[in-house]
Amino acid sequence: MRWTIGRVKITKIVELETVGSTRFILPLATNEEIRKHPWLIPPFATDEGRLKMSIHSLVVETPSRRIVVDTGLGNDKEGRNVPTWNNRKEPFLETMTAAGFPPDSIDTVLCTHLHVDHVGWNTRLAGGKWVPTFANARYVFGKTEYEHWRDHSDAPDKVAVFNDSVKPIADAGKADLVASDARVCDEITLIPTPGHSPGHMSIHIQSAGEQGLLTGDVAHHPCQMAHLDWSSTADSDPAQSVATRRELFSRFADTPTLVIGGHFNAGHIKRDGDAFKFVALA
Repeated sequence: MRWTIGRVKITKIVELETVGSTRFILPLATNEEIRKHPWLIPPFATDEGRLKMSIHSLVVETPSRRIVVDTGLGNDKEGRNVPTWNNRKEPFLETMTAAGFPPDSIDTVLCTHLHVDHVGWNTRLAGGKWVPTFANARYVFGKTEYEHWRDHSDAPDKVAVFNDSVKPIADAGKADLVASDARVCDEITLIPTPGHSPGHMSIHIQSAGEQGLLTGDVAHHPCQMAHLDWSSTADSDPAQSVATRRELFSRFADTPTLVIGGHFNAGHIKRDGDAFKFVALA
């Protein structure tokens, strides 16, 4: 799928799509609750109320940069808590190349945060070592986010993710640690959106009088716009994540802003009483 924001082009490269089986991440999003929101069906849920989600990367092309936002699960990784996320052998790079984006053409990788499903293709296994997948790219990490996981990756799964998908980038001298409100290029500015993780960042795009927002995991699914208090089980600070959702969605509601989620497709945020709804693009 492709979208445009002024002179900026965005292409979604899918690694994994799911329908249902998402209760572990959003336990309050029961089928019954989802069916109470007709605007979710069919773009974001099935008639039965099962959530539609994906793990994907977004290739953002500006007049001067070719950026990959978030890098999914990756291949050959081990130590993941979700069994099917281990030892994957998927043609993601081939899919990216077929879409016109061979890895060597990428000059920037930008991770909204450093969770397992957003950093996996940062590296690939070559000769028994983890090496940067995008050899010509600088990797942009939030400084707060990087230092948190560097210093607090105590659980075995967090250690595995940091050691195979983040640390090799720093060891290769390719990591740029930036403030959570840094300007990446003329069209792209970061927005601090903590809660899901300590240094989580969203991405604000402005070009030729148009604007867009890449939310990352501020919300895993549009149902969290209707239920701001439905925090993900992966949120590091659920109370902060609620406050961040309310602040971010209020800022961009009812404006001509193209919004793309870290796990859902594009649309526009609209106010709905004290909460919000998400209108999918036609």
